[in-house]
Amino acid sequence: MKILIADKFPPENVERLQEMGIEIVSEPDLKEDALEDRLRQFGPDILVVRSTRVEESHLDASPELALVIRAGAGVNTIDVDGASRRGIHVANCPGKNAIAVAELAFAHLLAMDRCLVDAALDLRQGVWNKKDYSKARGVFGSTLGLLGMGQIGQEMASRARAFGMKVLAWSRSLTPQRAEELDVDYAATPLEVAAGCDVLSIHLALNDDTRHLVGAEVLAALPAGALVINTSRDGVLDQDALAREVQTRGLRAALDVFNGEPSVAQGSLDPALFALAGVQGSHHIGASTEQAQAAVAEEVLHIVASFQDKGIVPNCVNLAETTPATHLLVVRHRDRVGALAGVLQVLRVAEINVQEVENIIFRGAEAASARLRLDKEPEESVLGEVRTSSDHILAVTLRTL
Repeated sequence: MKILIADKFPPENVERLQEMGIEIVSEPDLKEDALEDRLRQFGPDILVVRSTRVEESHLDASPELALVIRAGAGVNTIDVDGASRRGIHVANCPGKNAIAVAELAFAHLLAMDRCLVDAALDLRQGVWNKKDYSKARGVFGSTLGLLGMGQIGQEMASRARAFGMKVLAWSRSLTPQRAEELDVDYAATPLEVAAGCDVLSIHLALNDDTRHLVGAEVLAALPAGALVINTSRDGVLDQDALAREVQTRGLRAALDVFNGEPSVAQGSLDPALFALAGVQGSHHIGASTEQAQAAVAEEVLHIVASFQDKGIVPNCVNLAETTPATHLLVVRHRDRVGALAGVLQVLRVAEINVQEVENIIFRGAEAASARLRLDKEPEESVLGEVRTSSDHILAVTLRTL
């Protein structure tokens, strides 16, 4: 097996992959055309990336490619639909950086309340302004509004409670019962969260449903002077609407992700948004702690080991939740060569597609049970042919799904 690592990855974990008998090429700076060329030259079975974009051209460059692992939580930098069309697994490492992201988001919260960024910049320029910087409100007793209650949202909630804050939360999967279990107040909509909080923190994946979810209406529902934190994805927040609210109603914002973010490690950007009074930012570093990266690297190793040893991909994001299968064919058979080959040949001639196959071996390896999900019902004559397709067939049953 061969793995191409096209992003930063701990050297000690590269060594552990090599100890598993895997051929490794680790080139952290591969991007765009250079990545495509290296995929074509090396022909890896697995590609590991962190922030590097993986497009259709990259997926086509290595016919052997069977798995793309995002060493992080989201997969928005990977052409998942393209991978699905090619039968390539896409996996990620969810939750492994939750603490790191929550720590940064809460650091932004406290820094905004105390105006620490502006105060530090003034001190750096030799300006003493204790009069203005001693007017913080304080966070005790205020309400943190959370959009998204995955692992990061839950880490935020526990930190807020430790600071004496109330927590009001919404996510598509959150129910009143689950909110009670998590010790947070339940909100039925994002608008309800905005109307009831002093600080709004966004922890949502970016998709068609969440793009600009935090737009003009949600931002207008926030009280004047509220704090907005985004450490998720830039597209979830409408930055133009945010800029208007900052200028007209005194909202303050902290962004770890934003439109026009450079794709390189060092470079320049348009500072217009961050030039607004009350807006601070960081360099998309939510997951960038040693602890988080170590946890993510461990999860990558777990995914690789499972794929290598069992052919199973943990955290795979592009498997079908349902298939067109309408019937389940169960074939009990002796564990002998050709037993299933004959069954599959009968189904092929009958033009019945097998959507999924599972073959379970019984103790002693004398017998097995094959479960085949079919896209249409076999006629009785076809079932008869299946029963007689091999002397090793023990029993055949059909169930409607």
